[in-house]
Amino acid sequence: MDWMTPQPGGCLFDLDGLLLDTEPIHAQAWREAIRHFGGEASEELLLSLRGRNKYDNARAVITSLKLPISSDELLAQQQPRARAKVGSAAPMPGAIELVERCRVLAIPMAIATSSSQQAATLKLDPHSWLEPVTVRVYGDDPSISAGKPAPDLFLEAARRLGVPPQQCWAFEDAVAGAEAAVAAGCRVFVVPAPGLGAHHYPDAVTLLERLDDLEL
Repeated sequence: MDWMTPQPGGCLFDLDGLLLDTEPIHAQAWREAIRHFGGEASEELLLSLRGRNKYDNARAVITSLKLPISSDELLAQQQPRARAKVGSAAPMPGAIELVERCRVLAIPMAIATSSSQQAATLKLDPHSWLEPVTVRVYGDDPSISAGKPAPDLFLEAARRLGVPPQQCWAFEDAVAGAEAAVAAGCRVFVVPAPGLGAHHYPDAVTLLERLDDLEL
């Protein structure tokens, strides 16, 4: 795909499943935690958790599977399983190249992730190629009142860059994240999550096979 349109004022990146291949790790952690309480997670349920914060996901799992437990009990099983492995997640295809191209062109960049700061740090620390992305908005930031699909994370990321969201390009893989970026007013590019087709995403997004399909 050709980026011969006007250069964006800023680029806003999701983290899990977009820059780093952490989603299989999270899905397995949810699967094991649910089994601990006698439940079984369908692939459809696991896909629906992508892009959202852990508290919304825990409530969704408990409601969907009618588990007789609290969110805290479920997260006490899921979170250690995920955190033990997320540091080993590899970059997603084309992610390094896209971030480097934005750096070379001096396009301001930000990460807008549903992950907490603690969890995101575990994922980010092994990846020096992400150091140029110094603006990072986390799901537990005090300025965020609602997680994706609400637009708060992308609006706050754009605000910290000093760029109107309408001049930002947002990159996502999850349906909830794409909805959030569209609601924020960004131009949105999506690398669809495995198992999801174009019809799952808002009509306003541009679909990519991988991040380096874009030529900046």
